[in-house]
Amino acid sequence: MAIEIFSRKEQKYLITRRQYEELVDRIGTRMRNDKNGTDGRYTITSLYFDSPEKSIYFETKNKLKYRQKLRLRVYDEADLDSTAFFEVKQKHKNVVNKRRLLLPLREAYRYLEGEAKGDLSDMETSNLQVMKEIDYFKKLYNLKPEMVVSYHRHALHGVTDPELRITFDFDLKCRNDDLHIENGSYGNHFIDEDLVVLEVKVDHAVPLWLARILQDLNCEQRSASKFCTSIELLDGEVLPQTGYSEPKELEQPTIGGMEDGSDHELVYI
Repeated sequence: MAIEIFSRKEQKYLITRRQYEELVDRIGTRMRNDKNGTDGRYTITSLYFDSPEKSIYFETKNKLKYRQKLRLRVYDEADLDSTAFFEVKQKHKNVVNKRRLLLPLREAYRYLEGEAKGDLSDMETSNLQVMKEIDYFKKLYNLKPEMVVSYHRHALHGVTDPELRITFDFDLKCRNDDLHIENGSYGNHFIDEDLVVLEVKVDHAVPLWLARILQDLNCEQRSASKFCTSIELLDGEVLPQTGYSEPKELEQPTIGGMEDGSDHELVYI
C-alpha cells in the first residue's frame, strides 16, 4: 500500500543553475538518484484550488498559524486513465503534514464536476476517509480550480541516510487558461529561468557535511510559496485584501532555521 500521510522538515533555497551543477557534483558520493522517473528526473503538474475571495492565497501569504492547501497532481505525461494524487497540505505551528490519496484522473474530474454520490461511496480511490476530508475542506472554503503549476524535478536520496532527500525544481510555470493537468507542463515562468528551487528534506536536522557545502556555495535560503507567486503573476500584482479579514493568529517568522514540512514523493511499503 502507499504511505498517504507525511510529516517532515524542509529547508528551501533559491539557487542558480550553476550552483545546482556544483552542488550535485559535491554531494555525488553521498546521494543517489530517486527511484522515480529517469535518473531521478520527472515532471510534476498540479491543479491548485482557491475560493472566490482568494482565502487560501491570503492565509498562505499572511502565514496564518493554521492553513491548508488543496491540489490535484500528476507526474510526467498523463491522460485521463493515469493515476492522480489528490492531497491536502496542512500547516500548523511550523509543522506541515500531507494527507494524500490515489485515484484515476478521470475519477477526480468526475468528483469535481459534482457527479459523485453525496457520501462519496461510489468513488474509486485508495482512501475514502481522506477523500471525505478533502470534500469537507473543499465545501467549507467553497474551493474551485484556480490554476495549474508545473515544473521539472531532479530528486536524490541519501546513500546511507534514506530519510535525507534533496529536490531541485526547474522551469517553474503557471497558467489559468487551461486547467486540465493532463495537457502537460506549459505556461508562464513565475521565477527566472536560470533559477532553481532547492529543498532539503529531513526527519530531524540537516547533516553537517551538507550544511557546510551549502554555505561554501553561498546558497541563499529563502522560503517562498509557488502558489502565491503564481497567483500574483497571473493576477498581475499582489492582491488587495478586498472582502477578506486579517488573520488573528499569524505565524512567527523563523530566520535561518528549519521548518517542518513535506513534499515527500510517494513511497511504497
